[in-house]
Amino acid sequence: MTLPNPEFRQRVRALAESQWHEPAIAIYLEDVKPEFEVPGRRGDGTVKGKRLVRRFFWNILRGTVGGVLSVALSFGSGTAAHVFFRLGLVTGPANAQALGLVDAARRAHSPWLVYSRSHVAVIDSGLSFADPADSPPPTVLWHAEKPHAPLLAPRKQRLTWPDGSEYRFHVRAEENSYLKQSL
Repeated sequence: MTLPNPEFRQRVRALAESQWHEPAIAIYLEDVKPEFEVPGRRGDGTVKGKRLVRRFFWNILRGTVGGVLSVALSFGSGTAAHVFFRLGLVTGPANAQALGLVDAARRAHSPWLVYSRSHVAVIDSGLSFADPADSPPPTVLWHAEKPHAPLLAPRKQRLTWPDGSEYRFHVRAEENSYLKQSL
């Protein structure tokens, strides 16, 4: 997947800065599909005890098709491959504060983690392959302000909430270098 047009970053930052009245930094999260280690959630983040029939058929499909594809990719690449590999990790107690941000980012078309000295937000810029001039304005999906905002450790790519929950996210090398330049 390619990075979105740089104009989307400018639009996302402009939205945050206009609402927060302070400089903001926007980091593109791409596909947010972390592993979950939270009571009440499955490893893929779905709520335990919900959609059991759908989950049953998904497990059958994932086991057969995913297994065959993983073996084929492993032989083709010469290294171990897994089709359903997850980047990132969410940990914490049941109903962890981190779930709000992560669930918002998971449902976004193009999620951006936007932060400033006193704010953290997830903003969706819409379809990243669209022309920015023809796209709707960015939308804030989740927002927290100090003292309720998570503590961001940009170099470790980690957000930590007061309840001890944590979201370790993954960004591409291009975004990581932008993140380090913006500190």
